[in-house]
Amino acid sequence: MSRSTLTAVVHKERLSRSDKDIYVADCPEVGSVSQGWTIEEAVANLKEATELYLQEAPLISKGNAFITTFEVETGVRA
Repeated sequence: MSRSTLTAVVHKERLSRSDKDIYVADCPEVGSVSQGWTIEEAVANLKEATELYLQEAPLISKGNAFITTFEVETGVRA
């Protein structure tokens, strides 16, 4: 069994019907997504979801992912 280091991109979302926030974790190399009440829980759930996915669909290496930023016009003047 081999091991791979993958990327987790995590962002916070507000649940529409409550004041609670939830963390959403995404693995761009695989396309798997999960969530949790904490960052740690979201990443742990993403790891489990990704491992289950990779049991059925092997990872085809596309190289390492990288994260960058970019700016857009929002229409709001500061």
